[in-house]
Amino acid sequence: MFEQAFKNIDDALRKEAGCASELDYAEQTSWLLFLKYLDGLEQDKAMEAELEGKAYCYLLDEPFTRSAR
Repeated sequence: MFEQAFKNIDDALRKEAGCASELDYAEQTSWLLFLKYLDGLEQDKAMEAELEGKAYCYLLDEPFTRSAR
């Protein structure tokens, strides 16, 4: 599962940046994985707040998230 995700990220970054190896864009890959984690956490927290009948204030503004709220 994760192997394919890493391969997709590597392929996209290699094409865009013209990098020779994975080490050339390790920082970008780490950042993308962090943002993916944060997005999932935000979605979980929003769902939890909704179940409790509370409002949730997102850390990231809507233009920076993958899903519409």
